[in-house]
Amino acid sequence: PYYIDLNQNLYLQAYLHSSDPNLIVFVDTCVASPDPHDFNTLAYDIIRNGCVRDSSYATYYSPYSHFARFKFNAFEFISRHTLVYLQCELVVCRLGDYSSRCYQGCINRSKRDTSS
Repeated sequence: PYYIDLNQNLYLQAYLHSSDPNLIVFVDTCVASPDPHDFNTLAYDIIRNGCVRDSSYATYYSPYSHFARFKFNAFEFISRHTLVYLQCELVVCRLGDYSSRCYQGCINRSKRDTSS
């Protein structure tokens, strides 16, 4: 476990264990939950489908495309729960493939109408 206080910044880095310089890493979704087995019922979106949901979220420059660096601020969950778990989904794409998910950024998925 990593111990952090309320309103303290949490810095994260994800990277590929590949030396292929033609790969890029994109942070698609990061969700926090007090339950390590349920990231839906009581969950807090930090970033979802590439769309930032927490105003304290920020990305950091990396000279390497196979690194993703970001931070966010410890939020109210931490004051109400002893443990908070983080689940992140990352996407790996070919560098320069502008039709890939890595280059699409935020995707707002529209909800479908359930009538009829």
